[in-house]
Amino acid sequence: MSARNRELLALVPASLLLTAGFAAVFIERDNVLSNVSLTFGAIFFGLCLATHIVLRFTLPHADPYLFPLFAVLACFGLVMIYRIDEDLAREQAQWFVVGLVLFAATIIALRDYRVLERYRYTVAAAGLALLLLPRVPGIGQNVNGAYLGVGIGPLSFQPAEFAKIAIIIFLASYLRDTRQLLVIGGRRFLGITIPPLKHFGPLLLVWGVAMAMLFFIQDVGSSLMFFGGFLAVVYVATNRVSFVAVGLALFAFGSWVLYNIRPTITNRIDAWQHPFGALYDKPGGSYQLAQSLFAQADGGLFGSGFGQSLLTVGTGGDKIQLLPAAQTDLIYSVITNELGMLGAAAVLCTYLLAIERGFKIATLARDSFSKLLATGLTAVFALQVFVIVGGVTQVIPLTGVTLPFISYGGSSILANFVLLALLLLVSDRARAEAELPA
Repeated sequence: MSARNRELLALVPASLLLTAGFAAVFIERDNVLSNVSLTFGAIFFGLCLATHIVLRFTLPHADPYLFPLFAVLACFGLVMIYRIDEDLAREQAQWFVVGLVLFAATIIALRDYRVLERYRYTVAAAGLALLLLPRVPGIGQNVNGAYLGVGIGPLSFQPAEFAKIAIIIFLASYLRDTRQLLVIGGRRFLGITIPPLKHFGPLLLVWGVAMAMLFFIQDVGSSLMFFGGFLAVVYVATNRVSFVAVGLALFAFGSWVLYNIRPTITNRIDAWQHPFGALYDKPGGSYQLAQSLFAQADGGLFGSGFGQSLLTVGTGGDKIQLLPAAQTDLIYSVITNELGMLGAAAVLCTYLLAIERGFKIATLARDSFSKLLATGLTAVFALQVFVIVGGVTQVIPLTGVTLPFISYGGSSILANFVLLALLLLVSDRARAEAELPA
């Protein structure tokens, strides 16, 4: 069976999952099985089929499982958001359609994605400009002390979602030309390779400005993703553990400094260490994290049942959010509460399969730019999952990022579809070259 036929076959379970999910929502709410769920499933399959046709004609050799895995996550996210808020689910569905269009447009416009190498500094400048947008007066939006969004008229988006892709493209392009010089031209001191400043300087400058801007807008979650993606790409490019060790040491020192000078970060760390302590009832305190832990514990192994999670109490002015931001930050807690640890593990396994496919694409790529690009994009995607799941399970401090393709958020959907398109572009080229006779 060809790769594209396997992809088409793998899209069927995603559509069936969406149909079954909406049927479960209708049964839970009205105790009636409506054929509307079949309509939603057919529409979803039709959209995925149209995207599959684009892939069949443009990227015939691309990985056959990556798009179906992302489709499963997206359809599961639509069902979960619809269960929480119908209006938000309709908006998410609209962003899903726009994301598919952007996905197809990226593939068609960047058939030879290596052209991005020629515009590395332009791409880096665009990424840095995107990071700065939330602090521009008049359009920047402050949410809980962090400048995350940009509002222009009725539209609102988070530019950091797209900035992460731009920075990874720059890192992959720059390290393609300098990775050998960083190692061969470096000096050894106490077992640590110190690269030449003239080659490592531009890399540090772009990354340092990105980190400074993230510090300026106080977006801790994006900072973690940028830093992790930077280390992943540098390690793959140089094969030097010492670079990663020094980077982690600098990160630890920087975290200590920020903890002592930034009240927002201080509160987040204290809330993480003592979720049931003095900060529980304070604004911006640990209430959100504590409720997340309660919800996950209540789910047990098999869950309380789909649609059974208690998210609010009361009505009107007396309405209390038992689980704040259930559609964004804490959607993983809703999943664990309703589907139990088994359901949450299934979601994480889907992410792990997608991440495995991404890293496999990196191993198959023959040229350095493709290998580094696939590594960086997959690492950033994996770190985003870890940051939000680790935050709601109290493994790390809770930060304001979305669970890719499941949490509500148009910016996240669009940016991750661009990320997926770039991975499939790399995959198509790598698998086509692998099939050529030696």
